[in-house]
Amino acid sequence: MISVQDKIRTQIERLPKGELLLPADFSELGSSEAVRLSLFRLEKEGIIVRVAQGIYVRPKESNLIGKMLPTAEEVAEAIAKRDRIRTVPAGSYAINALGLSTQVPMNIVLLTDGSPREIKVGKRKIKFKKTTPKNLLAKGKISRLVIQALKEIGNGKVSEEEEKKVVDLLKKEDNKDLKHDIALAPVWIQQVMKKALSDGKN
Repeated sequence: MISVQDKIRTQIERLPKGELLLPADFSELGSSEAVRLSLFRLEKEGIIVRVAQGIYVRPKESNLIGKMLPTAEEVAEAIAKRDRIRTVPAGSYAINALGLSTQVPMNIVLLTDGSPREIKVGKRKIKFKKTTPKNLLAKGKISRLVIQALKEIGNGKVSEEEEKKVVDLLKKEDNKDLKHDIALAPVWIQQVMKKALSDGKN
């Protein structure tokens, strides 16, 4: 009889290297305890690497730097998927994600409807902060970032260059989503976002 561990090993070996692995991915192969134990043993064997609690990877290999582990951003995405929670980047992380700053923040701050917690990935931290449902209602991938990034910069502190960049980015957003999201933003942010609706796109 093939053990749960061997079944998991076979499944992992079929997957592309670098893909994040969650215990839930193997739930059909055995009980949650058997899966957890098998992943723990496969980690000890060096088949997979644990990157955060309950998240593993079969790392890609590079001739230059050896094992390549997933980024904290990829881990944050996997956690949101695993826990079926909604998230939206906030703070300096949202500013960086929009390209308004080249400085990569050490902390990834995500507003969520899930439970608040902090997860360490290498030298970086992922902070899940509980927020009100309103903050998670934005539909547009760009506009949801814009609302949080401008909140972080602050009213009256947004430079002309930053505003121009934001408006140019928002012009790529789906018009329907943009109009929906403008209604969710504070009034001063609405004024910036509305500039993306002009140019005959109303």
